[in-house]
Amino acid sequence: MIDKNKIIAIVNEFLEGTDLFLVKVSVSTQNKVSVYLDGDNGVKIEDCVRLSRHIESFFDRDREDYQLEVSSVGVGTPLTLLRQYRNNIGRNIAVLDSDNQKTRGKLLEATPEGITLEKEPSKSGKKKKQKETAEPAKDSKVFIPFDQIKEAKIQVSFKK
Repeated sequence: MIDKNKIIAIVNEFLEGTDLFLVKVSVSTQNKVSVYLDGDNGVKIEDCVRLSRHIESFFDRDREDYQLEVSSVGVGTPLTLLRQYRNNIGRNIAVLDSDNQKTRGKLLEATPEGITLEKEPSKSGKKKKQKETAEPAKDSKVFIPFDQIKEAKIQVSFKK
């Protein structure tokens, strides 16, 4: 079986000095190797192709049968690294905490300790005829420590 730590070392060495970074590596018992990248300025298909060829140069298919997949993280993929959170400041995210409570809002800040969101106003069944204030409510900002985040995903909006 292919060593996951060897793949991680190969990938990190290749990505050093670029704006790309490794998010996840998985190796199945059938030697299916999956490598997921992200980047400060996105990930191009050419980046995935070059990395795939680089990884393949370290292995002999005649000696070790494997399947290799190199791709960027998808839109619905949960955020896992501080760098990903920082790259998405200003975007709307949904956070599921360790108590299975979901909080949605705009990502304002990401520190090594956790994230700060400006929560979306709670939706009520009443029509919006109330005056909207220019300032957010005092309790609209919430800090969520990383050790309490079960999952956080970017919320994509197609509204104009």
